[in-house]
Amino acid sequence: MGTTIRTATVADVPQILAFIRALATYERAPDAVTATEEGLRRDGFGPNPFYYCHIAEQNGLPVGFALYFFNYSTWKGQPGVYLEDLFVQPEYRGLGLGKALLKRVAAFALERGCQRLQWEVLDWNTPAIDFYSAMGAEFLDEWRNVRLSGEPLRRLAGSEVKLEPEP
Repeated sequence: MGTTIRTATVADVPQILAFIRALATYERAPDAVTATEEGLRRDGFGPNPFYYCHIAEQNGLPVGFALYFFNYSTWKGQPGVYLEDLFVQPEYRGLGLGKALLKRVAAFALERGCQRLQWEVLDWNTPAIDFYSAMGAEFLDEWRNVRLSGEPLRRLAGSEVKLEPEP
């Protein structure tokens, strides 16, 4: 059978969550995952999905995934794709599955008129940094990632927006 890259289906939700948890463990944050199957089903497989996902299979066995969504560059005036997660089970690395997943996401972006694909990588993840460098990825070290969530987000929104509390 070999390698297959396919679009995830709603039946893949338990596997997607398992990949997310495995990635969190690899990234040294195993307790950080609060995602649920219900949330992944709702947000990725409804009429207006918030994310898209591809599954890598080796000989019919799911062994990796790429999860991504659209963003927009105001400077370019064009849509782009943000790769949230790219993960291949450790025992299947080195077989070209990560590159095949990334190629599929790049093709998805171009098919939809996007001019940019971007993502983040942890500064200690040398294997991933080397992998991305080999493909010609540009590292934007001068930019800082910024996040507002939980109580600070609710505080900023004030009473103008009713947000669901975090679990």
